[in-house]
Amino acid sequence: MSRPENLFPLFADLTSLPGIGPKGAQLLGQMKIETPRDLLFTLPHSGIDRRRRRSIREIELPATVTVEVVVGTHRPQKGRGPARIDVEDAETSFQLVFFHPRGDWLARTLPTGQRRIVSGRVELFDGVAQMAHPDHIAVPGETDDIPQFEPVYPLTAGLTQRVMARAAIGAVAVAPRLPEWIDPSLKDREGWPDWHDALAAAHAPQSDADLALAAPARRRLAYDEVFAHQLSLAMIRAERRARPGRASIPTGRLSAPVRAALPFAPTGAQERAIAEITEDMASSQRMNRLLQGDVGSGKTLVALMALLAAVEAGGQGVLMAPTEILARQHLQGLRPMAEAAGVVLEILTGRDKGAERNAKLAALARGDIQILVGTHAVFSADVSFSDLRLAIVDEQHRFGVSQRLELGRKGEMADVLVMTATPIPRSLSLTQYGQMDVSILDEKPPGRTPVQTALVSAAKYDDVVNRLRRAVDEGRQAYWVCPLVGESEVSDLIAAEERFKRLRAVLGEARVGLVHGQMPVAEKDAAMARFAAGETGVLVATTVIEVGVDVPNASIMVIERAEVFGLAQLHQLRGRVGRGAAASTCLLVYGAEMSESGRRRLDILRETEDGFRIAEEDLRMRGAGDMIGHAQSGMPRFRIADLERQSSLLAVAQTDARRLLSDDPALTSPRGQAARGLLWLMEHDKAIDLIRAG
Repeated sequence: MSRPENLFPLFADLTSLPGIGPKGAQLLGQMKIETPRDLLFTLPHSGIDRRRRRSIREIELPATVTVEVVVGTHRPQKGRGPARIDVEDAETSFQLVFFHPRGDWLARTLPTGQRRIVSGRVELFDGVAQMAHPDHIAVPGETDDIPQFEPVYPLTAGLTQRVMARAAIGAVAVAPRLPEWIDPSLKDREGWPDWHDALAAAHAPQSDADLALAAPARRRLAYDEVFAHQLSLAMIRAERRARPGRASIPTGRLSAPVRAALPFAPTGAQERAIAEITEDMASSQRMNRLLQGDVGSGKTLVALMALLAAVEAGGQGVLMAPTEILARQHLQGLRPMAEAAGVVLEILTGRDKGAERNAKLAALARGDIQILVGTHAVFSADVSFSDLRLAIVDEQHRFGVSQRLELGRKGEMADVLVMTATPIPRSLSLTQYGQMDVSILDEKPPGRTPVQTALVSAAKYDDVVNRLRRAVDEGRQAYWVCPLVGESEVSDLIAAEERFKRLRAVLGEARVGLVHGQMPVAEKDAAMARFAAGETGVLVATTVIEVGVDVPNASIMVIERAEVFGLAQLHQLRGRVGRGAAASTCLLVYGAEMSESGRRRLDILRETEDGFRIAEEDLRMRGAGDMIGHAQSGMPRFRIADLERQSSLLAVAQTDARRLLSDDPALTSPRGQAARGLLWLMEHDKAIDLIRAG
């Protein structure tokens, strides 16, 4: 199966378009425009109103104006000054200004006494209205080249608007009229034009309204992008669900004693998530589910219940964490409950060497280890399971795609559960995890105390330290997170060590610990263990404590230069306190030169502890690419759709795509065939490969 022939012109060389030679094609390539298809999806971002006016007096200057003038006196260049030409419109006079005119071009183009239409930007200089280098000069009656409303495209150095506009018109001209892939009732309800008509309208706007996201043509083209993306994700989801899986039917033999030993009842959200996960595992289809919850929403219990279901079914489970600190934190959290169930739990990290590592690997291969907690070490080629039923990946965005595939190969039919501790805005969840089913933990277990959040000026450093001293004297504990002072970990380390020395000098050497990313793992673990045991009262840290660390007695979080941290990161750091019975406080210490956006972030954090709301605000402020980074996230680079402002299209597209595949799995109906064409058009290669494979 190959690309449909009617799409060939859209994937031809750019030099096939009018006005584009090898040099122009090279310049467009710098803008990631390689084909006419790319040019079609590069829409104008603004427009210039060039409707004819009687006089420049009709509009407030400076502005772009199009008027008919009578050409008057030519004033030649003097020294390095420009050439000037006096002109008169219907009501007033002004000057046309030209720097470095060539030969007799001015005399031929603007002969004295003749009428001309000129269009360009008019500004006042020393009280005189001037139009420097008009964009258009035409004889009355020959103004076809002057659009009423001129689209303005993104450019790179060396490209002009005229070249770009001409090429775009050429690309629209070679675009075929394609069969419709949008659901007819949706298209009618939204009032969307056909695909080709939408392209033509988007590249020939008649007013600012046509440039708005809500303009029917633009909204339709944005929907095409997100629908193609959601359709490809839905196909991946369907393909994964069709792979042979193994039903892991829980018996309750292990989970019942764990539930009985819990000091609290699981929240409704936890029960719902456990039910969704165990139902997936009991099915013969492979589970591919995302579990996302806010800080402290109780993901550990849900993960354990899923792991126990795998063991009850006679298999094994693995829980992957991105760092050793997190892996050991999971081990500590799971161990008491695993022991209550009589389950063999073990950890495997890069620190395991020699005979100890070999013994663990042998026990894992025999099936003696029922639940394994690990880091990247689990991806090693020599790690094999007896019967891997469930793989849980915590904090997925820190693992590469190839590593997740390798984990899948270790258990050919294993169910997969991805956990993320950072709430994801719905729009990003749909684009990043649209091929997965989603469970959400939106309640917090009883016993979690609200965290009081306060903004403190760095000028009050001594007050903050005195507050810490009193808290430590009372037996409480605190984190002090150091600022991100530069691009390198070395500069962050210097800041952390400097703060560590100053706090030790004030609070006492034995009372202050230090952890940072450059420490040997053993030292880091030892420092964390001393803090967890209450031997040190204050832990100075870089953001290595961002997720997963759980010390219930820690009730104060100081974040220095908080304004330079991201919202989600601040929320995660704040989540390290409020885990015990004591009232907890988060002090956001800000510098003297805080930006407006930095202030807004801190205000949002002070207003709410709702991680889902914080995530939406973060998306609104930073944009999708900045939030998770395109490269490691697999986020699509939409050319037209705006994820932040058109998120409602995503949910519609996901529902529509899944419904289409449910009704027409092979995409053989007329609409299905049209949707195949859309996937080719949008270059969704993975989905096309699935079509090829049947």
